[in-house]
Amino acid sequence: MEETSPLLSRVADSVYWMARYIERAENVARYIGVNLNLQLDLPLNPAQQWQSLIDTSGDTDVFLKRHGEATQHNVVDFLTFDTDNPNSIFTCLKAARECARSVRETISSEMWEQVNAMYLQMAGANLNPGYEWLPEFFRQLRLGSHLFQGITDATMTHNEAWHFTRLGRKLERADKTSRILDVKYFILLPSLRDVGTPYDDIHWSAVLKSVSGLEMYRKKYGRISPRNIVEFLVMDRNFPRSIHYCISRGDMSLRAITGTEPGTFHYPSERLMGLLRADLDFTPVDHILSSGLHGYLDGLQIKINEIDNALLTDFVDWRPHGQPDAVTESQTQTQNVAQPVAANGSR
Repeated sequence: MEETSPLLSRVADSVYWMARYIERAENVARYIGVNLNLQLDLPLNPAQQWQSLIDTSGDTDVFLKRHGEATQHNVVDFLTFDTDNPNSIFTCLKAARECARSVRETISSEMWEQVNAMYLQMAGANLNPGYEWLPEFFRQLRLGSHLFQGITDATMTHNEAWHFTRLGRKLERADKTSRILDVKYFILLPSLRDVGTPYDDIHWSAVLKSVSGLEMYRKKYGRISPRNIVEFLVMDRNFPRSIHYCISRGDMSLRAITGTEPGTFHYPSERLMGLLRADLDFTPVDHILSSGLHGYLDGLQIKINEIDNALLTDFVDWRPHGQPDAVTESQTQTQNVAQPVAANGSR
């Protein structure tokens, strides 16, 4: 790497979590939108269909205590507008805006303007009555996130700060892809009599749509096949939302930050990232399926959390002695989800 001024840990922390918050908001918007369309095609029990979104977010216990039944209204409100839910779209965009505001000197003006525009769009959305506007609203949120990523890549110098943004985005995306596949596979999988029927194909198509992967899957594999879908979403080396692709690009950014040669490591986070990438490089998909997909994905999510904690220790653990570690504390919810810092400034 060329010689540059050392990146402040505060800046690294902020740009990393800014990217994770925006990616998280986009993913929530994506799978709510897919679920709104899915309910038109399948005769599912509504509670079963909407509960799966809560399970994907990892907030099942919190939701049940506060709302109980997983109705469309309760789930959409909890995941979209709830200011007390640290994983809601509103909270994520608010936190992303605060992160961006704190590093205005590092990011481009266009990046700040886009984050601010997404937050303001979100802040006024809850005033609209009814549900008919929701699909278009979630589509606009997805496009806003894509625009932010494009602006980031086009206007921000690709230095250490940029690599921290890419690292945060890729880790968040890998985690969410694994959760969507895991929850959809085990909760929305039709009964045995439905396997191979059009209902089965609709379920699996919904999984692919949740990661915007249906068209690319069709181009590569053609017919819907559970094995091929798992291979595509976990092991594909070219699809930008596959777990393998996200981890490999995250590993590249981490090494660009540290300057460590491939095959070696200096920091614990590099070691953990390298182990996970090697596992994805050399584990056959048939071995994953035969040994248990749920167990594999659960272990993968734990490894991603371990990488996140190691990054905190290696690069951004700048808090004064005795101050609560908001990031680590917030990662104690069910299913070992990498949770965001509470959006109240306690960073």
